[in-house]
Amino acid sequence: MLKNWDRGLSSSPVQRLTEKFHRVPLKERIAQTVFRLKLQRDKLEQAASRLKQHDQQLFEKIVEAQMVKDDARAAIYANECAEIRKMAKIVLSSQLALEQVILRLETIEEFGDVLAHMAPITGVIHSLKGKLSGIVPEVSYELGSIGEMLNGMMVEAGVAAGAPPTPEAASEESKRILQEASLVAEQRMKEKFPELPEAFEGEKHLH
Repeated sequence: MLKNWDRGLSSSPVQRLTEKFHRVPLKERIAQTVFRLKLQRDKLEQAASRLKQHDQQLFEKIVEAQMVKDDARAAIYANECAEIRKMAKIVLSSQLALEQVILRLETIEEFGDVLAHMAPITGVIHSLKGKLSGIVPEVSYELGSIGEMLNGMMVEAGVAAGAPPTPEAASEESKRILQEASLVAEQRMKEKFPELPEAFEGEKHLH
């Protein structure tokens, strides 16, 4: 791997080619990516807040319907509530996964680190893009654009190092990041969202 990118390839054709097409230094490109990802994280936080508010309104309607013994209407609201909570969990887990991606990008110090860190990061971004497409489409679109840029940096690093990334290891690492985010999101959902009434036991599961 390239541990001394600036010194080791100072006269190589690969570096001259890289400099021709990528005038912006690597650290600056990563900083730009981190900034864009933080914007998407903030948008997800806003989306989660809206979903929480919607859930609270539906929950109050369930209680009101039960008070007048209108179980049919209460069941409809409970179904809606369950769907909102599924979306809220996806948004929250995506937000947490983006936090991990941002932290990892911020640890990349040199070009040689790109291959080791970028492949699992791009895997996470791609997965989140798909999950959010029907919930927060503007974030999904932006993540697609960011993912393409990260792929470009990874390919560039692979060409320069003469070593392609290992997709299997990267894929496992991506899954681990997503699974950890999902587990934390599930715990936070239990803390933030009130239990649905006993009569709707089957509706309150988030999976």
